[in-house]
Amino acid sequence: MKKRVTGLGGFFFKSKDPDATKNWYKDHLGLNTDQYGCTFWWKDQDGADCSTQWSPMSDKTEYFKPSEKQFMMNFRVENLEELLKVLKEEGVQVVGEMETYEYGKFGWILDPEGNKIELWEPIDKAFQ
Repeated sequence: MKKRVTGLGGFFFKSKDPDATKNWYKDHLGLNTDQYGCTFWWKDQDGADCSTQWSPMSDKTEYFKPSEKQFMMNFRVENLEELLKVLKEEGVQVVGEMETYEYGKFGWILDPEGNKIELWEPIDKAFQ
């Protein structure tokens, strides 16, 4: 199997007031925020454009379920379909079904402490 995780795709966390939180980070730390948070653009070792997303979300979000944690990490991966099969074989709890969008494929797992982890096989050119 090729690489599994290739980078950090994003960090998502619950916030009582996501808009105020985004504005605080914009005003005090200079983050270029939008409705989703802030996208950090960078190049991988081959020079391809890539992104990492930082997003405060409503503290009422159900998106992190079944985890009860205040955050969810997103990792960039290669070949998500194959990786999910291997993780299942290794006894990792896979949550839900893989979803495909014009900007990539998504799958979810839980770590041993109940943290939901989003796995993303990106199509970076979809953002350009």
